[in-house]
Amino acid sequence: MPSSDALSKPARALHKGQQTRAAILDAALGLAAHVGLEGLSIGALAEVAGMSKSGVFAHFGSREELQISVIREYHQRFEAEVFTPAMREPRGLPRLRALFGNWMKRTSIEIDSGCIYISGAVEFDDRPGPVRDALVESVNTWLAAIRRAIVAARECGHLRADVQEDQMLFEIHGLILALHYEARLLRHPGSVARAQAGFDNVLRHRLAG
Repeated sequence: MPSSDALSKPARALHKGQQTRAAILDAALGLAAHVGLEGLSIGALAEVAGMSKSGVFAHFGSREELQISVIREYHQRFEAEVFTPAMREPRGLPRLRALFGNWMKRTSIEIDSGCIYISGAVEFDDRPGPVRDALVESVNTWLAAIRRAIVAARECGHLRADVQEDQMLFEIHGLILALHYEARLLRHPGSVARAQAGFDNVLRHRLAG
């Protein structure tokens, strides 16, 4: 019978492999924030991560798989920072406010580092393929969560019964895009405060009497 030490070796190797992959993904996220998904390559990432190209290739296999893995990792972190904390708030308007507040907070942090969702949209909006599909799926998953929160706020009686969730979602999403553009590209001071004021206005016109 194999010794317990022999049996644990595959588990240790798997754990080490997962740790290495996680470290590579962390480096890839940092790199993609500055050079975009299109700027990611096995060679560039290997240099940043201090690894050989073959070492990085062993974990991803191709540049395309690396890009998709970065999108999925970004989405998981986005959910953990924005979506999950908001779910602790009561259903309806409190949760919708929390979702926007967390989203805006993350966007304001990314003003210096860049947002993969926004930069990826510019890079892949007209380029069909698995990378675009992964990006679209991630963004749609998040927007669907906001849409559900709007519907819930209407069902709870916090918003007027005639509120159209798609229109309200469009306006909320537009505020985040405007915040990123004004703060990151134009460097306009006060952009975060204006985004919050814009959200308050979106709500004010739709609150139930």
